[in-house]
Amino acid sequence: MSNILQKGQTIDFYKATIPIILSVFAIYLTIGLTLGIVPGFVQNDLKFNSLIVGLVIGLQPLTTLLTRAYFGKITDTKGAKRSKLGGILLVMAAGVIYLLSASFASHPLVALLFLLLARIVHGIAESLLVIGALTWGIGLVGHEKSGKVMTWNGIAMYGGIAVGAPLSIWMAKDFGVVYALGMIMILPLVSWISTIKLPAIPVDKEHIRTPFYKVVGTIAKQGLTLAFSSMAFGCIASFIALFFTEKNWGDASLAFMIFGLSYILTRVFFASYPDKYGGYKVAVVSLIIEVIGQFLIYTSFSKEMALIGCALTGIGFSLVFPSLGVLAIKKVKPQMRGTALGAYAAFFDLSLGLAGPLAGLIAGWFSYQDIYLFGSISCLLALGTLLLKRE
Repeated sequence: MSNILQKGQTIDFYKATIPIILSVFAIYLTIGLTLGIVPGFVQNDLKFNSLIVGLVIGLQPLTTLLTRAYFGKITDTKGAKRSKLGGILLVMAAGVIYLLSASFASHPLVALLFLLLARIVHGIAESLLVIGALTWGIGLVGHEKSGKVMTWNGIAMYGGIAVGAPLSIWMAKDFGVVYALGMIMILPLVSWISTIKLPAIPVDKEHIRTPFYKVVGTIAKQGLTLAFSSMAFGCIASFIALFFTEKNWGDASLAFMIFGLSYILTRVFFASYPDKYGGYKVAVVSLIIEVIGQFLIYTSFSKEMALIGCALTGIGFSLVFPSLGVLAIKKVKPQMRGTALGAYAAFFDLSLGLAGPLAGLIAGWFSYQDIYLFGSISCLLALGTLLLKRE
């Protein structure tokens, strides 16, 4: 197989996407590892409050948001394979900085500064890697399979989070935080090896590119819906562990696992639904389910009820990204896919960047359970945006 795919040529879907999926999964394991232990590390070891927890968690997606425009352009002009490799190297660097933070746990302010730096580097890495992986996958298999590429990459992303979060909780409990954070330096090697034999896709350097802000305007209708719906995921990712602790329901490993499993199984069994029934219809049904899931967590009086809410949130959120994403990238030319995917994903990043601090404020003023009323309202806003903005 040549190092660069010929223009117009494609390769077998699974031959192309399985290595990319494994690569993305390994990187998102590192994100899951941090979500499982960082909130507890900040609150219990460093003794900072819920607002600081939210800011630390939200800094990574906020950084990713702020770098989407630049790295979307880099991916389109320098190549998707190069973008992805850059992301892998930066995750390794983030792992080193996370370990430095843990080593200064007896000096909370220093540890917090290292932790904030690690979140920034991790966020830049995620931006490079996700845009590179999606653009690379679509370029290898063809635009008509873009929905499947996004669906399976999403499985890898949230599968990594679903496995990584409980894994880090278990490792931190039995071996210590340092060992869990040390995995962040090892997993990028797995990510790199899995795609080393895949060819790069050709880069069209002659194409006149649409400015990023115009691309954002083009896909804003889908992006805003995605942003509101993603708040629910942000609420679970940032505070479900502390919510379970507040309720004395044990650690939240099962909550992360159930959310992730529900998310993944929905994508596996219903991946064809956006193409078969249309992204609009699938997104409406998905958002209704997500609202119900968040409201169940908000009104939960038992661990089992909260877990059902996590499951429904995972089911509902699962198909929102690919359903709206397929509609978004159809609005731009093939040479602008990286930029369009960067703009679309930026709405997701914005949501997660805001969700952590907002949820932290709500927890400080009220309780961790009230965070999920906020999640319910956000999903209702997403549904309203979608219904008002039908195309």
